[in-house]
Parts: sequence; C-alpha cells; structure tokens
Amino acid sequence: MKKHKLMVANRSEIACRVFQAAFEMGIPTLAIFVKGDEDARHLTLADEIAEVEGYLDVESILSVAKGRGVTLIHPGYGFLSERPHFAKAVIDAGIGFLGPLPETMEALGGKIAAKEIAEKLSIPTVPWAKLDMAKSSDAELKAAADRVGFPILIKAHAGGGGKGMRRVEAFSELKMQAESAAREALSSFGDGTLFFERYLQNPRHIEVQIFGDGKGRGVHLYERECSLQRRHQKVWEEAPAPNLPETVRSGLFESALKLVEYTKYRSAGTVEFLVEVLPDGSIKEFFFIEMNTRLQVEHPVTEAITGIDLVHEQIRLATGFDSYRLPDVVPPRGHAIEVRVCAEDPSQDFIPCTGTIDHLIFPSGPGIRVDRGIEVGQRLGTQFDSLCAKLIVHSSTRDLAVKKMQYVLRETVISGVGSNLGYLSAISHNPNVAQGRVSTLFLDQSFKDFHPNATMDAILLSEAFEKSEVFREPGTQGASGEPGSPSSWNSSTLWEQVKL
Repeated sequence: MKKHKLMVANRSEIACRVFQAAFEMGIPTLAIFVKGDEDARHLTLADEIAEVEGYLDVESILSVAKGRGVTLIHPGYGFLSERPHFAKAVIDAGIGFLGPLPETMEALGGKIAAKEIAEKLSIPTVPWAKLDMAKSSDAELKAAADRVGFPILIKAHAGGGGKGMRRVEAFSELKMQAESAAREALSSFGDGTLFFERYLQNPRHIEVQIFGDGKGRGVHLYERECSLQRRHQKVWEEAPAPNLPETVRSGLFESALKLVEYTKYRSAGTVEFLVEVLPDGSIKEFFFIEMNTRLQVEHPVTEAITGIDLVHEQIRLATGFDSYRLPDVVPPRGHAIEVRVCAEDPSQDFIPCTGTIDHLIFPSGPGIRVDRGIEVGQRLGTQFDSLCAKLIVHSSTRDLAVKKMQYVLRETVISGVGSNLGYLSAISHNPNVAQGRVSTLFLDQSFKDFHPNATMDAILLSEAFEKSEVFREPGTQGASGEPGSPSSWNSSTLWEQVKL
C-alpha cells in the first residue's frame, strides 16, 4: 500500500481541521506558513512545517510539496481552493488533489458557467444577464436590465464575499454602479466581468451539501440554513433548515444531484440556492445561484446531523478512487448550529481587531465542538481573514440547540484581542432567530445599530418575550406553544416594560 503525506495549502482553522482528520487516519502531515505567521496554531498540529513565499504562490507551494515527498494536497477554503490552475498544477505534479477536477471547477466554479449548466438541466435560476463593462454599449446595458428587471443585484463573476456587489433600484444609476463594481472586481479578483441578477426582496439562503465519486454518482447530505448574514458574509449557519416545506426541500436535493451527476463531480461541494419568502412567511419558489467547488466553512453542522466526516471521505476518495464507495446517508439526526467567532469590533463597524491573545477559554461537553485556529500567545494582525474559531453545537431539537449555543457563547472567553462574541450572543437571544423566522436581510436590518450592551438587552428582551401574555394576539402561537408569535408582539412597548 502506498504511503502518503498530506499538505494543507492553507492556514489557521481549516488547516487544523484537516490535520486532525489526517492524524485519525494515520497520515503524516506538512503545514506551510509565510513570514509573519510563524506562531499560527496550525503549525503545532502538523508533523512537519515549511515556509513558502505566499499562500497564493503556486510555484513555491509545489516546490515545497515535491521536495518534502507530499502525495496529497488539501486546499482548504479561500486562497487557492477554487482556482482551477492550482488544481491542475497539483495533478500535473503527480500529487493527489483533495477536491474536484480542474475542468469541473472551471465549469461549476464560475458563476456564469454554472448558471448556464443549471438552465440546461432545467434547474430554476434567478433572471440574470452577463455583462463586460469594458465592451458593453449603453444599448446592451439597457437590454440586460430589461431582461433581468429591477431591482438589480450586480455581482462579480470571479469572486464573492460581497466584493463587486451592488443593489440598483433604477436604470439612471445602473451604469455608474456597474462601473464601480467592475473596478472593485478587477482590483480584488483580477477580472472585472459582471453579471446582473434580479434582486429578490426577502430571500432565504439555503445550500445543499453534496459529495460525488467522480464517476457520475453522488449523494446529498441535506441542507443548511445560511440566511443570517452581515453584508453578504455568513454569521450563523444551521442544519437542517427550519420552517422549510418538504416539497421545496426535495426540489433542492433533486436539483443539486442533477449537477453532481451531469458533471461527474468529485469530492465535496455545495450547491447554493435562494428561496423566495412571501410577506405572509410562505415559500414561493427556489432558485439556483452558484456552486462552491470545495469544502465549506460551515461543513461541521452537516457532519453533526449525518455522522459523516467529510474530510475523511475526501481522503478516502483521493487514496482509493477505483474502490471508493459513497457513504450511506441516514436520516438527519437532531439539529446543529455554527457561529463564526471573528477578531472584529461590532461597535466600530466591525473593523478587524489586532493584539496578542492572553487568555482563551472554550467550553466542552456533549454536543459541543470547537474548530479553532488560535492559541494563547498568538499575535493577530490584519494581513489574514479575521476568523478565529467556529463554535458548533448539536442537540436533539432546534430549541435545545439554540439554548446550547447561548450557553457556549456565554462561557467562551477571548482576551487580548477584540471579538464579535457579544454580537453573536445577542443574535442567539433574538426571538425571531429562536423561531427560525429570518432572511438574508435580517441582520443588516435588525442589528444595524448594534451596541456593546446589546447582548444583555437581547437576553432580557428574549426572557420577557417568553413570559409575556400582554402582547400576544388571539389565535397565534408563541415560542412555548402558547398564544402569540414573534410577528405579533410590540417590541418597543415590551422593551419599555423590561427596562422598568
């Protein structure tokens, strides 16, 4: 049997996560780092470490890999994880790439190409149009806008994370906003190509975890709710998605598997959808938006409800492609929630925080998992993403999972550097979050003016909501099953009562 050595072409929390899986499978590991990142936690979990010129430097990474006898490379997420040229360079070097083939990345990783494939497979997509601002005339801009319809959401073809994204209400501002978006996209991703999408007024963001064997077969591992976002960045994720009709859920699974089978997708991936919510809270329809051809940040909630280790599966597929069998997927067990703990200051518009971590406490217990990339004594700067850790809880019901997350956030301590723990705690105590009644607009609207005391405010308000009989309307149901609902109570009046 061939002996393997695994490198993670990434850093911090995701590198730690992959090294744990490799250790469990008896595979030696190599961690990489750049100047200024010498005290990162992921370096303490690998068998060997090596310096590279940059986390985006393909030549330097492969030079180290070949020199150290690496046989497997896991790309993690971010950096080079969805770059087809990196996957091709790894494969051409005779090293196993723990992800899809470069041609699959090219087909599905590009937002525009993926939409074209989805339409070919009769998967519903939001009305859209491609546009190159460097070549498009005013007439072509008008034609694209007419085809999509207002309001329009401008997106960058080559990137994500909200960069190059603009919402436009009228044609009079479209050209200016599109040119601005193209400049930002070119600066951030080296590609200024844009596409327009119809802006859905009140959507939920639901994604389906899939795994393909590279031979045309695949499985879905259920869905995740990712609607709690701040400026298009996910903050809170959970599985399964609450309050989702079974007809919609089955449609999402069917659509996701069509893409897997058509492209002969290999390894882990995520198919993302928007689900349109009507004013009365009912679900109208769903639309495919894009596919992430890599392991997602929020994969732990899927692992919790399925009992399937996705990194183990990636390694098994890469080391035994011919004999690999897809995992048996059982009905989802219980409910899981994940939050992202970041070094940022919510009271100062979420600016990144710097400092040296001098104290660190994470709770433990049944159904509690912490995926972290930080350690006491580690210096955090601004040169890398602000994600420090992911807190994951799993319980038999969603109500218990929310309570457990409240406990975990209360017991987590990070000092020496600022964090968003208070912001996350306030979210966990929000009555609408407790009911699973949210959309992608919820955080930007309901937590727009978050302040440092909001955590205690939210706790008191949540407790008052649970106990209140005064503000419930006849014929509605509250959190405890008694009359009342989050949509029927007067929060401002109730808060005045709480303050007394």
